[in-house]
Amino acid sequence: MTTIATAPATPSLRAGLELERLGPGFGAIVHGIDLRRPTEVQMEQLRGALVEHKVLFFRGQDLADADQVAFASRLGKPTAGHPVAATAAAHAEIYPIDSTDPEFSFSDEWHTDVTFMQTPPAASVLRAVRLPDTGGDTSWADSQLAYESLSEPVRRLVDGLTAVHDGNREWGAYLRRHGGRGNEWDGRTVTGLTPVEHPVVRVHPVSGRRGLFVNPGFTSHIIGVSDAESRGILDLLYAHLTKPEHTIRHRWAVGDVGVWDNRSTAHYANRDYTQPRVMARVTIRGDRPVGPTT
Repeated sequence: MTTIATAPATPSLRAGLELERLGPGFGAIVHGIDLRRPTEVQMEQLRGALVEHKVLFFRGQDLADADQVAFASRLGKPTAGHPVAATAAAHAEIYPIDSTDPEFSFSDEWHTDVTFMQTPPAASVLRAVRLPDTGGDTSWADSQLAYESLSEPVRRLVDGLTAVHDGNREWGAYLRRHGGRGNEWDGRTVTGLTPVEHPVVRVHPVSGRRGLFVNPGFTSHIIGVSDAESRGILDLLYAHLTKPEHTIRHRWAVGDVGVWDNRSTAHYANRDYTQPRVMARVTIRGDRPVGPTT
């Protein structure tokens, strides 16, 4: 199977996509493609564009659940919709994010999807199903640009650090309410959320670029430093990661599909709405993060 982790497309293939850039550093709207029936050439172009632009948007896509899963399967191998949360009945690859669900869990912090697992997903595919009249935008931060714009002494410091990522704060109570049995992830059923360690700086497995790999949603602390030092370092990195010049923002329309590279981004979904907001997410299997000193 061709996966998202293949080498980037050549410049000529990337140039063949009809891209509307959203910023000088990253993000693009892709025009002129029907995600229900992309050609293999288009898929190869998209894989390369995703590594380069990090976040891609597709307007006016009329996808059903099965179409979304089929498209995600062309990018790579879909995971279960979520390690512990309930997934769509007919398509276990889909995680429904429904603000009307009594068990709706909303992370009102910047985060990168599922970094509390040993092998976080490489990419996410999100579809807008139902939207409020106003509000509900999503923002993304470019973790590679953020790393590269740090001063050299700070880059040297964070290159050698390791952080703990813990899903219990967000999902521990949910898992207990559901009998301590989640979904299958990496070939096993999730029955607990043991904190995991990841490098603070992740080397992208395709591009080789370095990016910050910590997020307020799931990173609990840095190993080998005091609590005060950990808080200080993480606060510095979070503030730097989410500077306006490192971010883009997307205003959703029903039928939009967004695809982003979790290995080089973090994101934040605004909870500034009072009407229902329903999204459908599929994540693509990734690999274990590797740092510059690993």
